[in-house]
Amino acid sequence: MDIRHHPLPMRTHFTHSLVLAYALPPDRVAPLSAGLDLDTYLAPDGKRHAFVAVALVALTKLRPAFLPGRLGISSVMAGYRVLTRLPTPGGRTMRGLRILRSDTDRPLLALGANLLTGYRYHSVRARVESTADALRFVIYSGDGTADLDITADLGDRTPTPGPVFATAADARRFAGPLPYTFSPTACGRIVVVKAFRSRWRPRPVLVEVGRMSFFDYGPLADTEPVLANAFYLSDVDYGWHRGTLV
Repeated sequence: MDIRHHPLPMRTHFTHSLVLAYALPPDRVAPLSAGLDLDTYLAPDGKRHAFVAVALVALTKLRPAFLPGRLGISSVMAGYRVLTRLPTPGGRTMRGLRILRSDTDRPLLALGANLLTGYRYHSVRARVESTADALRFVIYSGDGTADLDITADLGDRTPTPGPVFATAADARRFAGPLPYTFSPTACGRIVVVKAFRSRWRPRPVLVEVGRMSFFDYGPLADTEPVLANAFYLSDVDYGWHRGTLV
């Protein structure tokens, strides 16, 4: 019996969250969408883009929702997700993230998460360096397939829309995390997990990407992803409901 349907509601607190969205050709991303519709954007130059989000989080008090915060754990995590849409039988469309890979610096957490979810967790070494004006995430994946070194400028400089989005409002519409995550099952159904959070005011930031090896391997190895946006927030209570099968 497969129990990887996210059976436990979870709670945590995000000390830092930094999410980068990379634009790629839709035909290259579509095979990774598990049958979900891609969430795409038509740029002013006429090119249509799909997106892979890279989410970096330093969190505390991670635990099942029925446990008190003092029993939770701290972790540094990274996640790689495709921005997708899932139409519902009732005519709604859920915007969410199709899980490609997840990383944590807690080996036991990776083991437990892989037993209960389809989020594809890997155990990595990670560190976070934080000052008043900068935040740096460094992750070593062991085999080199998901190493990264990213520094965000937390000063007062506000980025202008980059080479993909026409306006800052368009860029914000594609800022993760999104309300839902999607993971396929062996029987062809989708596990949908809805998130909830406290005050949610992500702000655009400038980032320096010193290393991002995820795009050097696998099905996206010969693509040229374009950094489309980067958003940061801090000090946020966050949680996930139990997964539902659709």
